[in-house]
Amino acid sequence: MTKIRIAPSLLAADFARLGEEVRAIEQAGADWLHLDIMDGHFVPNISFGPSLIRALRPHSKMPFDVHLMIAPADPYLAAFAEAGADLISLHPEAGPHLHRSLQTIRALGKKAGVVLNPATPVDCLAHVLDLTDLILVMSVNPGFGGQSFLTSQLAKIAELRRMITESGRDIALQVDGGVTLKTAPDCIAAGADVLVAGTAVFGAADYAVAIAGLKGSA
Repeated sequence: MTKIRIAPSLLAADFARLGEEVRAIEQAGADWLHLDIMDGHFVPNISFGPSLIRALRPHSKMPFDVHLMIAPADPYLAAFAEAGADLISLHPEAGPHLHRSLQTIRALGKKAGVVLNPATPVDCLAHVLDLTDLILVMSVNPGFGGQSFLTSQLAKIAELRRMITESGRDIALQVDGGVTLKTAPDCIAAGADVLVAGTAVFGAADYAVAIAGLKGSA
């Protein structure tokens, strides 16, 4: 049976008590911490940068899953790696040389991910799978939390699962956007094995119950 990992998104946490929130979700059974980096240019919102990741790193042993929604991304890869990121994912649209960007992330000793927006085709991965450790399917348009899940992305998840299986590589398949107890089973059935959840975890009265529920939706 496929192990399902839950990566709560810090964007939905209480920003007045972030260290406490990170410790709480780890104790509640979260597998990764998902950190959305937004620049107000590539996406219509601004979040945080390497300094916050550096500040949170001593509070948790969870892998820090950093999703860069910034353009250009390349000039900042080293800063996020040095701040404590374990996985760094970026969008093909965030720079002219996806292959080079993935090479850079891996040369920094980190796992490398590619993020597909709802309109981004899977073809862009055809020649970089050997450098890819994670594929993130955005099931909403990136930039804001609390959006409704786009069911059109389920077919993309299934297509990517076939591509990963055929490649023979150990690549995590992640979904972010509108993931709830209602939508999680469809994501898992399509082939996802990492679920990013914002309000579904941080908006719950009991983080452990919320995380267990998402894992149990398999």
